[in-house]
Amino acid sequence: MVRSLYSGVAGMISHQGKMDVVGNNISNVSTYGYKHSRATFRDVYYQTSKSASEATPTSGGVNPTQIGYGSKLGSVDVNHSQSVMSTTGYTLDVAIAGEGYLQVMDADGNIFYTKAGMLDIDSEGNVVDVNGNFVLGTTGNPTGKNPGSQKIRVNLPYENAQAASSQDTINDIGYSITASNENEAGNVNIVFASSNKLPIGQKAEAQVTSSSIVVTLNANERFASMDELNEEINKAITSANNGVEHAGGQFTINCDDSSKFGENGLTGREIVNADFGVNSGTVEYVTDENNLGNYFRVQSVGDHFSGTGEDTSMSISFNANEEEPQNESLTITIGEYTGTVTGSQLDSAGKLLLVRNGTDPTADTQDSIVITYPSRKSLVNNNLTSGDATVRMTPSAPSSNLGLSQGNFLLSGGTEGGEQTVADLTGISINDKGVITATHPTFGLLEIGRIDLATFANPAGLFQAGNTYFQQSLNSGEPQLCIAGTDGTGAILGGTLETSNTDLSQEMTDMITTQRGFQACSRLITVSDTMLEELINLKR
Repeated sequence: MVRSLYSGVAGMISHQGKMDVVGNNISNVSTYGYKHSRATFRDVYYQTSKSASEATPTSGGVNPTQIGYGSKLGSVDVNHSQSVMSTTGYTLDVAIAGEGYLQVMDADGNIFYTKAGMLDIDSEGNVVDVNGNFVLGTTGNPTGKNPGSQKIRVNLPYENAQAASSQDTINDIGYSITASNENEAGNVNIVFASSNKLPIGQKAEAQVTSSSIVVTLNANERFASMDELNEEINKAITSANNGVEHAGGQFTINCDDSSKFGENGLTGREIVNADFGVNSGTVEYVTDENNLGNYFRVQSVGDHFSGTGEDTSMSISFNANEEEPQNESLTITIGEYTGTVTGSQLDSAGKLLLVRNGTDPTADTQDSIVITYPSRKSLVNNNLTSGDATVRMTPSAPSSNLGLSQGNFLLSGGTEGGEQTVADLTGISINDKGVITATHPTFGLLEIGRIDLATFANPAGLFQAGNTYFQQSLNSGEPQLCIAGTDGTGAILGGTLETSNTDLSQEMTDMITTQRGFQACSRLITVSDTMLEELINLKR
């Protein structure tokens, strides 16, 4: 009976230990990277009251008679099987899709291994986990490097100071705007407009904010050159900035074709406007004694009209023939341009195309003049059989508009330079090989390190150190370093964490059986006590 008491006590202790394991599993059901444990029992030892005997020719063998002393907690085994992956959306969260452990190092140099990949980059550029311990692997550009156990730190190149600038192409001509100061203040958006509301004498005005500058040019003022345009623009910017030069310095516009300003320069309207067609030439009456302009009006000229820009004679000649109207004709001549209307065409007023002498009037030529003519009746009634006038012709020419209003002048790249830090990065990501890449506005895409994994011959032999950490033990074997996705290790999944592999249904079942086992052991003690009580009562 005394043995049964001790067996009950031993059973209760064992089941209490198993309940502790079950409780720990359930408590960590939401812990990322947690690996659940399993408690197993062993019988303790036995008292032999009768030994076994072997069989003889005259008698059979006898089995031993042994009475046990209960159970004990034999082992607590860790299940390192992979669990479900959970997408978190955090760029620096990582999970391992298969074998392998992340390596981390604490402040004392102790190395731990974990499946919990909640990573971050501290202010000094170190890659750390959620506990502030250093994540290990290969630092710097990892190309061609073997897997390692170095602290991974963001080391960025030294950036040279640069002035902000912007380039654009307008009407097949390249333009650029550059700030003079090497700092970030020059990273602004410059927009051009024109207005005829600015007073004469004020060539430009500006509106300045921290991120943009709107420059309005006087549509009626003329700028002799690009240098004068730059001077007036910066003068307006300084005035709008309370008389202080812009923090980005002076802004300079450069043009691939400096001849655009010509001898007479360009107006503010021409600099800004984006109408890139043709400025049609003109034919204007200078002297007109016969009032030809009342009947013969110039409608238009061709895009390639080569008017001389000087005074030129104009004449008409109407060959009237009342008896044979079909033989009539009207000839109009302006300098070298001429055209003829036949009698049948004079029945009503119309338009005539004048082309250079010797040019086919039916050809599609742009070196021409379109002029109106009156009907035969009007010619006769107004006695317009002939007449002379003087006109002044200006040639057609391609538009001189620069079209700066169409330009996209978003200046960028301005920086004071110096040592770059994590704060200067615009994005960080981790690929399936564990390579950490970062985006820098100047240097572009940089590889700053690689997270390397460790594997063990016997992962179940790892020592649990808390904080979802494991440590190498005598039975786990030495860590083997690997690049993720090689040597049997799993790929690294960015923006993902591995959840706990605790199975709640199994744990709840274990909890029930453990409770009943504990209850049965406690009942064993109660029954043994009752039997002892009966034994004592025999004396009465």
